Amino acid sequence: MERALVVLDQDEQGRRLLEEAAELASGVDAKLHVLTLLTPEEFGEKRDALDAVERGEQTSYDDSVVLDRARQDAEEIIGETVGDLDLDYEVVPGRVGEAENESDRILETAGERNVDHVFVAGRKRSPTGKAVFGDRAQSIVLNFDGPVTSLLE
Repeated sequence: MERALVVLDQDEQGRRLLEEAAELASGVDAKLHVLTLLTPEEFGEKRDALDAVERGEQTSYDDSVVLDRARQDAEEIIGETVGDLDLDYEVVPGRVGEAENESDRILETAGERNVDHVFVAGRKRSPTGKAVFGDRAQSIVLNFDGPVTSLLE
């Protein structure tokens, strides 16, 4: 492994996956690319919070500030979770899109960064949910040309 991509979900499972990916990357001196994904709803919630700040400060921010805040959140999680490791990492600019297209955004980022390993958390879904929305981890396993590590709860 020379370059790996970890999809950082902002929950306990996401932190555990980040910890595992970071320890492995650090152990083999690989670069770790950290990706955060936002649904349009999550992006809208963050944009709404920013709108409130804009009104209070009587200023204006563009949407890039929302993605920058997502990057800062990822940096904080990395610091809290694996700050003591000697780790070469980069936080990839956040990606916004529908939840059912997450695997496409992950695979696209993996290709852009030329990674050779992907770490992605699985999600519990009912059989109907998997049929309608697909399974993110399964899609990555089937479509990524390299090792995939998935943490399932």
